[in-house]
Amino acid sequence: MFLFSTKADLQAYLKPMRDENKAIGLVPTMGAIHNGHLSLMEQSLNENDCTVVSIFVNPTQFNNAEDLAKYPRTLERDMEFIASLSDKIVIFAPAVEEIYGDNAIAQAFDFNGLENEMEGASRPGHFDGVGTIVSKLFDLVLPNRAYFGEKDFQQLQIIRKMVEIMKTPVQIIGVPIFRNNQGLAMSSRNERISAKGLEEATFLYEILLQAKKMFVTESSEKVQQFVENEFKNNPTFDLEYFTIADEESLKPILQKVEGHKYRGFLVAHIEGVRLIDNLSFN
Repeated sequence: MFLFSTKADLQAYLKPMRDENKAIGLVPTMGAIHNGHLSLMEQSLNENDCTVVSIFVNPTQFNNAEDLAKYPRTLERDMEFIASLSDKIVIFAPAVEEIYGDNAIAQAFDFNGLENEMEGASRPGHFDGVGTIVSKLFDLVLPNRAYFGEKDFQQLQIIRKMVEIMKTPVQIIGVPIFRNNQGLAMSSRNERISAKGLEEATFLYEILLQAKKMFVTESSEKVQQFVENEFKNNPTFDLEYFTIADEESLKPILQKVEGHKYRGFLVAHIEGVRLIDNLSFN
């Protein structure tokens, strides 16, 4: 395993590979590595000659300073976890100053309106921060492929749009959500939830499955009402939003259109922790 903390050292290591036209895969993470991250790395290992995993808690994508402060930073444990998968992975774990210097400010992006839906409505500027760090990593690593989990589906679509607009020569690979045996989507935030809370959090996936089944025969309005009522009857959770949206535009569905792909998106809070999940409704 290789660990680099500076851009210069990472680029020096990657240059011979680029010169030999070897395929480089990039897996951007904010650390607190779990099995979901490993599934992205495994796919990259299978499809590339070299896999770079970035571990960087990006300050410009946090709207809440307390959330940024609480985000787990577990580099040593992360390295051990990654080593259990492969000893050939290259880890890039820079300090904030290495990436941003003295000016940790996000660049402004236009994602053709994708940034204004769902997460964008409640977290203004969040996707500017995501676009800023991802574009910096693309410029640094120059990957052939980059891997992102479908749990953050809106982020995945926004990065695809950014690459399209900026004509960045990288293939964006979406990897299916990694769930535990009870269906809970793996997330770094899960570490902040009690054992009892984790058991109860499987409710999110159960509701999405029921909503998907209803969507086959019922209108989106009826599905919406069903989900909201289920959360009203479950005081363990505070529902932030549930929406059924077109996968391409991310806009809420007005009526079903044949040939379009739809997805249910859910955000809820348990024990003060914000959890997100989604499921294809096709």
